Amino acid sequence: MERVEVHASFGGRQEVWRHESASLGTTQQVGVYLPPQAVQGEKCPALLWLSGLTCNEQNFITKAGAQAIAAELGWILIVPDTSPRGEQVADAEGYDLGQGAGFYVNATQEPWATHYRMDDYVNVELRELAAANFPVNGHWAISGHSMGGHGALTSALRNPGLYASASAFSPIVAPSQVPWGQKAFTAYLGDEPAVWADYDSVELITSGRNPELPLLCDFGDADDFLEVQLQPQRLQEALDRNGRRTARIRLQPGYDHSYYFVSTFFADHLKWHHAQIGAGS
Repeated sequence: MERVEVHASFGGRQEVWRHESASLGTTQQVGVYLPPQAVQGEKCPALLWLSGLTCNEQNFITKAGAQAIAAELGWILIVPDTSPRGEQVADAEGYDLGQGAGFYVNATQEPWATHYRMDDYVNVELRELAAANFPVNGHWAISGHSMGGHGALTSALRNPGLYASASAFSPIVAPSQVPWGQKAFTAYLGDEPAVWADYDSVELITSGRNPELPLLCDFGDADDFLEVQLQPQRLQEALDRNGRRTARIRLQPGYDHSYYFVSTFFADHLKWHHAQIGAGS
């Protein structure tokens, strides 16, 4: 790994690292915030943040205001890119497929299958890389926004024991049923609904996956994508049908889909994750 950025922040360091990814076959960048506790040598819990469509590692670390609360609570923040990158990597017209739109799945269809293995990258390679290079104490949580909220929820639901808790801002909860997800899943995964279901939060909850996972989801009621692309009612219905008492969905009045929304409630989310790790330790 090569460090390409470092900035002092709230007594800690906001860094950006470049590395060669075996999962993706590309050179990737990842943001890493080390709180003052980690800088001083203490092992800390880690939050993996997954960003949304069109984003890279910079959006969250520059817009979310996350470093202050991470420094206060002593959390490492790991922030990958949203897709493989490079001239050799398949791409498409539009913002919702290809580079910047990896959807956190392992693609099975060409030309995507060669590089678009974001599930493996996020949940295996990046965690191992972080554990080997930074003072992570073994406690992990996961969160994300929009496409990244989808990725955070499905990553945690599909992998019991990997994350102590999962939260999301404006997640695409039922990608099999909405235009963003249907376009991406058809391209990356083909036409088989059973394959789609393994990357769909509503389907995973309906099938009883990881039933004790603590979940927190926030949506803004002024979000332009709420009715067509996000459809939080589908998630609430699945949770109710399955009696998920460890899940909470909140609709925040007046908030939209932007990082103004994320920055307003991120501290609340990290405090919630902190409490979940305390309850499980």
